[in-house]
Amino acid sequence: MSMSRPGAVPRVPTPPRGEQIASYATYLEAQKAVDFLSDNKFAVELVTIVGTDLKMVERVTGRLTYGRVALAGAASGAWFGLFVGILLYLFSGQGGFVLTAIAIGAGFGLLFSVLSYALTRGRRDFTSQSQIVASAYGILCAPERSGEARQLLARMPDGAGGVRAPAAPANPSWGTPGASTPPATPGAAAPQPQPPAPA
Repeated sequence: MSMSRPGAVPRVPTPPRGEQIASYATYLEAQKAVDFLSDNKFAVELVTIVGTDLKMVERVTGRLTYGRVALAGAASGAWFGLFVGILLYLFSGQGGFVLTAIAIGAGFGLLFSVLSYALTRGRRDFTSQSQIVASAYGILCAPERSGEARQLLARMPDGAGGVRAPAAPANPSWGTPGASTPPATPGAAAPQPQPPAPA
């Protein structure tokens, strides 16, 4: 017999479940809202932050030149050489190996980085960092406690720590089937089709 605890993260990726109680433009705002719930002794293990409309953003950090490539390669090689030199010093007891290993590592790092950059033939002459960001961050809560969570967030001071008042949820429930169409009122006459207009 297996037992599971509330709020445990499932081992298999599953869609989030719960009612959306707030929506924020940035992750930091959503994080501060959840932290506010935690400060008020709310069971935050029932809360989930969901990012929607994901985008891959690549921010260009600078122009790539042979000088920058050589400097970065030499620095990387020097760190590796320092690590090897320390290992040699621990086993041999001679400190001269450290400086030699640093110099050799810097030389090889510079050579390999310049050769690798030359092989690209200028197809990528810039450095960048890639991130996955969301257009909005919704806060979901278990349905049985969603009302209490909304009341707590409503007491959160507007603008406290850069957090706005919770926005109206665009999708009030996640992981549950949509509401069915309400049945027709008993005794109500069904609409009759209109005859075509005369030519």
